[in-house]
Amino acid sequence: MKNYLLCFASALLIFSCTEPAAEKKPVKVTATKKWQTDTVLKVPESVLYNPADKFLYVSNIDGKPDSVDGKGFISRLNLDGSIAQLEWVKGLDAPKGMGVYQDKMYVTDIHKLVVINMDSAKVEKSYMIDSSLFLNDVTVDAKGNVYFTDSGAKKIYVLKDGVVSLWSSDPALVMPNGLLAQENSLRIIDMGSGLFYDADYSTKKLTGVADSIPGGDGVMQIAKNEYIISCWPGEVYFVNDTTVQKILDTKDAKLNAADAWYVEGESLLVVPTFFGNSVMAYTITKE
Repeated sequence: MKNYLLCFASALLIFSCTEPAAEKKPVKVTATKKWQTDTVLKVPESVLYNPADKFLYVSNIDGKPDSVDGKGFISRLNLDGSIAQLEWVKGLDAPKGMGVYQDKMYVTDIHKLVVINMDSAKVEKSYMIDSSLFLNDVTVDAKGNVYFTDSGAKKIYVLKDGVVSLWSSDPALVMPNGLLAQENSLRIIDMGSGLFYDADYSTKKLTGVADSIPGGDGVMQIAKNEYIISCWPGEVYFVNDTTVQKILDTKDAKLNAADAWYVEGESLLVVPTFFGNSVMAYTITKE
């Protein structure tokens, strides 16, 4: 009897050790429209939320994306979508990506990186990038280093300690656009190839995270290993280690989905519609 029990216990142990692990269930993400601004914005390209003052900032090209015309401006919105100040900063050309560190805002403006004092709402400095073709997105790491893309020249630059230098011109980059600074690496969405990369700060080596994300523009993290990527043609995707899921498609409505922002704590995705001249907000839910 004792031997029988021993064999039975051994069999149970073998079965439990060899039983396949439960398959990880994909996360289902839903975007539900919450509000939309009036069409008073002028070719809005990028959105940024600043927790310090609780305003949404929107860069307005107000013309062609590469026109040096002084018509570009930045708006301030309240979290409910109402316009707090339509022309908070004006006199720019075609502003696109924005990043904030302490009391400074960093904005790409075709061929220069502009520094705005947020207390005075004045441009206090500009860094001309002589060889640039089309400066695009901006992200700032925890140390205040400012990374920004040149989508036209297939490059990524960094502003560190007051000096701009080339950070990467990896030949794999086709049209680098959206950036997201993380603790140990930079996340990059390539608008041209549809590839989503992770690039280690030290080695700068590109590691593929996901693919088949066409026209990627903005990169946002919503939880650990979970990202939302807005795509200029009018789509938004959720990405994690098991899923590339389309959660929004506004192409039929002829609305773009440019460089969006996810507001932590509000579960709010805010999307600039570019030629739609408005900003739209969606509540993000996960199942």
